[in-house]
Amino acid sequence: MMHIKKYLTITFTILMCSYSSAADIFVETESFTKKGGWVVDQQFMDIMGSSYMLAHGMGIPVEDASTIIKFPKIGQYSVFVRTFNWTSPWFKGEGPGKFQLSINDKILPKILGASGTNWEWQNAGDVRISTRKTKICLHDLTGFDGRCDAIYFSTEKTDIPPSNIKDLSAFRNKKLGVSSKPKRTEKFDLIVIGGGIAGICASVAAARLGLKVALIHDRPIIGGNNSSEVRVHLGGHIEMEPYKNLGKLINEFGQTLGGNAQPAAVYADDKKLRIITNEKNITLFNNFHAISVYKTDSEIRAITAQHIETGEKIKLIAKLFADCTGDGTIGYLAGANYLVGREAKKDYNEKGSPAMADKIVMGSSVQWNSLDTGRRTVFPIFNYGKKFNDESAEKVTMGEWTWETGMNLDQIADFEKIRDYGLLVVYSNWSFLKNELTNNDTYKNRSLEWVAYIAGKRESRRLLGDIILTKNDIEKRINYDDASVTTTWSIDLHYPDPQNSKYFPGTEFKSICQQEEIYPYPIPYRCFYSRNIDNLFMAGRDISVTHIALGTVRVMRTTGMMGEVVGMAASVCKKNGVNPRDVYKTYFNELIKLMKEGVGKKNTPKNQWGNSGNYKKTE
Repeated sequence: MMHIKKYLTITFTILMCSYSSAADIFVETESFTKKGGWVVDQQFMDIMGSSYMLAHGMGIPVEDASTIIKFPKIGQYSVFVRTFNWTSPWFKGEGPGKFQLSINDKILPKILGASGTNWEWQNAGDVRISTRKTKICLHDLTGFDGRCDAIYFSTEKTDIPPSNIKDLSAFRNKKLGVSSKPKRTEKFDLIVIGGGIAGICASVAAARLGLKVALIHDRPIIGGNNSSEVRVHLGGHIEMEPYKNLGKLINEFGQTLGGNAQPAAVYADDKKLRIITNEKNITLFNNFHAISVYKTDSEIRAITAQHIETGEKIKLIAKLFADCTGDGTIGYLAGANYLVGREAKKDYNEKGSPAMADKIVMGSSVQWNSLDTGRRTVFPIFNYGKKFNDESAEKVTMGEWTWETGMNLDQIADFEKIRDYGLLVVYSNWSFLKNELTNNDTYKNRSLEWVAYIAGKRESRRLLGDIILTKNDIEKRINYDDASVTTTWSIDLHYPDPQNSKYFPGTEFKSICQQEEIYPYPIPYRCFYSRNIDNLFMAGRDISVTHIALGTVRVMRTTGMMGEVVGMAASVCKKNGVNPRDVYKTYFNELIKLMKEGVGKKNTPKNQWGNSGNYKKTE
């Protein structure tokens, strides 16, 4: 009897210890199976270490996002939600990005996302979990860009995840069981990172010339600034001397209508996707963000990319890489030389450069449009730190490239703040037009039809090649022996709009441009590869130019031709077993032959429309 009693006591003690031991579960919101009206925002992964979910409803609450999770055991859990009161840099009070959490369709009373001044863990309260499989939902209250990174459930009330990004990353990986080693590895001839116009052209050109290509893009829609997510038109002229077949490739997928901030269909997302998926030599990795590189000496051997929703990591190996990210992300991770901002006058003696170098750049645009509904519509009062009146309000029904922010901020480290300020002024201005303008007949029947939450960047890092192209090269028409892509856009630099500065000094959100027309100028091939990372190409706005020279080369028909040449040069590299610099030094005649021929289909109708930019045609 004593033995039985002792056995029962031991068994009961074990069960009690098991029952009372701490339990927890960490949930990434971007992995929710049903996104509802919430969207996945990955733009700030390099800073935050993760994507997050955004309730981008333009003032109308979005449909719930939901998923089913399996708890380690039933019981009482404290709930912590990582979120951010996004208007806090400009407004010291309750913010508009309000949402709640629901558990098995029961909404927890705590309002989230409306307090604090940084990304932080907010206590959503306690909840009794009665079934291990449980439905959780994000329930938006305003449609004003509430955001949620992760949710943590713990049976311990004091078990709050860390806020420090480095510590949080380690905590996140531990709780999710994420290995630092990628689950799968694949090999290619060329890896192109960035699926904008430059990346599309680089991938297709290389694939048509026989290379096995991986194209990595960190959004579900390819096209970059020319996608329906950002809606910037294609600028610059194609099919120019000395290589008139360069650019024909863009005719196969480019938009046939012009304009910024136009309806989504104008930007022909389907054509861009089709040209990639129809190439048997291209493997498209959509929704993957490059996070690290493997190097040996001065060469990249592989990259790791992470899925923006599932967190899956993959390792991609190649002999050649093309950085078409715009931000020069791969070059930066690999230790490539780069510049940011404006060079000093003494550096290159460019007319218009400042006496001292600085970090001023062209900014990012949050474009928007509105729709006449034919009936009276309402928009919530939105007043979170930027007050408008009859004089300062922008009395317009759409906002395109001129709505530009962040020229005096870091376009990478401060990018969330830059994007958020773009949203803040769009909503604040529209609220004034709808609710307070003395005579708002123009606006009373209009509703916001589209506001970008993916901001369109113009300038950040510029990776340095064997030549740094300057304004003087372009103006003096220096004839380099490796002339390639011809740039035609004016030297187009942006500055804060003085009228906007009058009302919002130091926090401008409108820009003006100063343009200097140029003669068509062929860019040296040596601007398209890194000077210190031996197997790295670049195409797009991150090529080797000064800040002022960037003003002409940055438009997307021009960057597309850069990509085309990079794809051709990669084929020369593979054929001869060499790196990009060797193409210039030894095999440039082979590249010339390819540039003369082009890779575009010759019978494709030209889709270049009228406002692609002017250039000087005669002396």
